[in-house]
Amino acid sequence: MTELNFSNEELVFVPVGGATGVGMNCFAYGLNGKWLVVDCGIGFPDDNLPGVDCLLPDPQFLSEHKADIVGLVITHAHEDHIGAIPYLWHDLQCPIYCTAFAKELIEHKLMEAGLLGRTEVHTVSQGDVIELPPFEIEFVKMTHSIPEPNALAIRTKAGLVVHTGDWRFEEKSASESTTDYETLKELGKEGVLAVVCDSTNTSEEKVHANEADVQATLTKLIGEHPHSKIAVGCFASNVVRMQSIYQAAKANNRVVCLLGRSLWRIDAAARATGYFKDIPEFLSEQEALELPSNQVLYICTGSQGERHSALNNLTSMMPTPNQVSFGAGDVVIFSSSVIPGNEKAIDLLQKKLRSKGIQIITEKTELVHISGHYAGEDLKKMYNLLKPHIVLPVHGDTYELNCHTQMAKEMGIPFAIGLNDGQVISLKETPEIVGEIPSGILAVDGNQIIPLNAEVLKKRRKMMDEGTAVLTLVVDQNAQVVGMPQLSTFGLIPDDDEAIKGELGQAISKSLAEIAPERVGEDNLIKDKMRHVVRVFLKEHFGKKPLLEVHLIRV
Repeated sequence: MTELNFSNEELVFVPVGGATGVGMNCFAYGLNGKWLVVDCGIGFPDDNLPGVDCLLPDPQFLSEHKADIVGLVITHAHEDHIGAIPYLWHDLQCPIYCTAFAKELIEHKLMEAGLLGRTEVHTVSQGDVIELPPFEIEFVKMTHSIPEPNALAIRTKAGLVVHTGDWRFEEKSASESTTDYETLKELGKEGVLAVVCDSTNTSEEKVHANEADVQATLTKLIGEHPHSKIAVGCFASNVVRMQSIYQAAKANNRVVCLLGRSLWRIDAAARATGYFKDIPEFLSEQEALELPSNQVLYICTGSQGERHSALNNLTSMMPTPNQVSFGAGDVVIFSSSVIPGNEKAIDLLQKKLRSKGIQIITEKTELVHISGHYAGEDLKKMYNLLKPHIVLPVHGDTYELNCHTQMAKEMGIPFAIGLNDGQVISLKETPEIVGEIPSGILAVDGNQIIPLNAEVLKKRRKMMDEGTAVLTLVVDQNAQVVGMPQLSTFGLIPDDDEAIKGELGQAISKSLAEIAPERVGEDNLIKDKMRHVVRVFLKEHFGKKPLLEVHLIRV
């Protein structure tokens, strides 16, 4: 059990995940021996973690204190805020509180994990106040790139904390959602002890556009290609963007087809919670194939370069008769930003599209995307509304977090403190770091959850970088080689290179001859010597140090 070095009367904040970097948002507030958890999200692996599905914050501390968790409160339904729930449910086992749209997506995840009937998921509306003693939580309506985003006004006897979630300000929006400025202003008058705030775009000075501008640009671009097949790639969760794309298609007399399972899942959640009221059912792929291609607009998953996504499928060299395919003269619009770590995958996808003569349009050349996150000027506006005593920047890369901290200090906020995951800070007149909980990152690897430094992942990375080799060696009882040693490699030694194989065989025989007669029966000794011989040989000849396995057979 983790020892806590603060009193029950202190209000403390602990980033379990999400304090640094993007993803794995999971935060805890403690008071009077009780804990309130905010969000429970996944992170996204890069190329250095082959085979890993997603990343999770280490739940050890939460698991140790699950009897004292009063609830898990969700700010919004993005994967980096809700995606870890089914994986970490057994470590939490507490009621979940979220809006209707988030509930649809969370319950789908719980159903897939076989947890739906065992979990309390309570629906709240934006503007509601719930009591989870010793915490009172008010859901404050915000604007983001997904329906029903909320800031949380967390009231306690020790002070008021505003947890912003992800947000932006938008005066002219294509969506029905607008920020509740009046409540933010009233919170500032009430007195905000601390703000825990997203840092994603702090270094950007100002957002110069809004969703209505994106819709207008999409309408223009579609109209400029009346005879082409057109696909728009976007984040599946961006319901507002799907609405904008539909309106742009409608203005150009096109109907909309969805390609990608996650888009259909979001569509179902949106329609179940009252969105898309004025939008007819989207077409399936088979329905779209029955129409002239210039009468259809395709919304596709895969804007981050995902290997088996709908956008990648458009590049198929041998499409089936029931598959949409694009070619020379067609157009793909990337209506999304680049998530850090996905640059290579996106670049590869775009090269594949261009190689087929497909025109690519991105946010670099046209206003086809705006971020769901604020820019620096909006952060100043937020802090002028809330007037916090303490600012705790979270959720951003190191540069953005530093910009956030510096901006808060320049605004005269008394305390702006950057935290690492696991640090425990006491929120009071003079805040101080009072301890640390176990923290780290876990990897979802197929059906198992393992530490990020697990030996299996180390070996997999080595295989990816250096390859693998298997030496099969048959020796007699005197450690004399019987037949030719067989070295199987992947991409190192050509199968028909007999000279190389002969040279390796000579090196093996020479090494075996050096073994003292009294030790020729020691299999482990022989295996160790063979590993050394083969590694030195491969390093000298090919500059590689592959993962090596030795199979020794005695005859």
